[in-house]
Amino acid sequence: MKRQTFALALCALLAAVAAADTVGTGLQRKGRIQALADTGRAGDIYDPGVRSPKSAAFSPDGRKLYINALEGGETLVYAWPSLKRLAVIRHDFGPGDAALFRGETTVFGYPYFNGREGSRNVFGGKPVEMAFSHGGRYLWVPYYRRSFDPHAASPSALAIVDTRSDRIVRVMPTGPLPKYIAVSPDSTLAVVTHWGDNTLGAIDIRGDDPARFRYTAHWIVEYRLPVEGITGNRDSECGFCLRGTVFTPDGKTVLVARMGGGGLAGFEAATGRYLGTLLDLVPNPRHLVVSQDGRTLYASGNQSGLVGRYDLAAMVQALYAADGKRVDGPGGETLAVGRGARTIALSPDGRTLYAAINNESGLVKVDLARWRVVDRAAVDPFTVGLAVSPDGRTIVTTSQGRSGQGGGNSVGLYADGAAD
Repeated sequence: MKRQTFALALCALLAAVAAADTVGTGLQRKGRIQALADTGRAGDIYDPGVRSPKSAAFSPDGRKLYINALEGGETLVYAWPSLKRLAVIRHDFGPGDAALFRGETTVFGYPYFNGREGSRNVFGGKPVEMAFSHGGRYLWVPYYRRSFDPHAASPSALAIVDTRSDRIVRVMPTGPLPKYIAVSPDSTLAVVTHWGDNTLGAIDIRGDDPARFRYTAHWIVEYRLPVEGITGNRDSECGFCLRGTVFTPDGKTVLVARMGGGGLAGFEAATGRYLGTLLDLVPNPRHLVVSQDGRTLYASGNQSGLVGRYDLAAMVQALYAADGKRVDGPGGETLAVGRGARTIALSPDGRTLYAAINNESGLVKVDLARWRVVDRAAVDPFTVGLAVSPDGRTIVTTSQGRSGQGGGNSVGLYADGAAD
């Protein structure tokens, strides 16, 4: 424990040194969407629906910006770049919405611990992350938990949104705390990652009809964590706390960040076979992204404040040789960006990595050729989500805030002058 504490302190020191050496290259805030007050300032858009924004994503065609307001229970849809609000997707379901659930209340035998027989699909959902499939036609939004489940121990759910109408067309049950979802490059398989019990659910999404999408397998990282007997919050009793998830570009392998305990887990996509875990990764890994050329894997380390980069082919090769065990792996190189490194994203040209820094309420820019922090900007507290516009000129940050410390309810819009 002392060694871990020292390591975290050293990482914080390195992050401070990196900040002192930063050379600005053009990050400037040009506006925000916020629920704090109608300020009347240029570029400041007041929208009371921006309650605890968790994530943001641009549609693949670059015409829309989607924002998940976790505590508001809504996904806000804006036209891009005009920022005209187009729609509000409300994740609130009553008896009249029964057809969306197609008679399903649970999956993989997950039990409910609070009764509610006959009304389990009457709830409000808290949208977390999101992913697009079928060329952007469908948007997948997992829910942190159902509103009647304060301990996040019972099954949650995810919504499938038809982006042509921005309406929910199906709701599917999940395991506990489905914080992340990833879609295969060919839009034939989706995996929902359960923070709550070391598992993932695999969904066959072949074809264009969401009514035909179905679960095909339940993947487990080492062991399934029991959900019975939870008296606290499942968010903090999460085992390996599985979070960031990506497919390799060939769609053959799924990589999962183990935010609790560390390491990178792998699965063979076609069979669901658990390959093992590589331990030589940034501590407390939260988010994963793959470079556009498919050669490099990037990972953010939350507590350590590090970003790591790794040869993807070498990592995959090591996973297939791991025989279902924990092994060191080939390792890579790390860079201190600031404590609380959460979401990371790459610029469209592949030259830049951006990182949302929660503890320091910052946006960091990394020059990948020099592997160096070259700029950072202050954001509203406490930033967690991040998205880059298709032209690379705007970075969107979501400031969720923090319990007992305030902040949040704000989405920042930052211009990167160096991208012009």
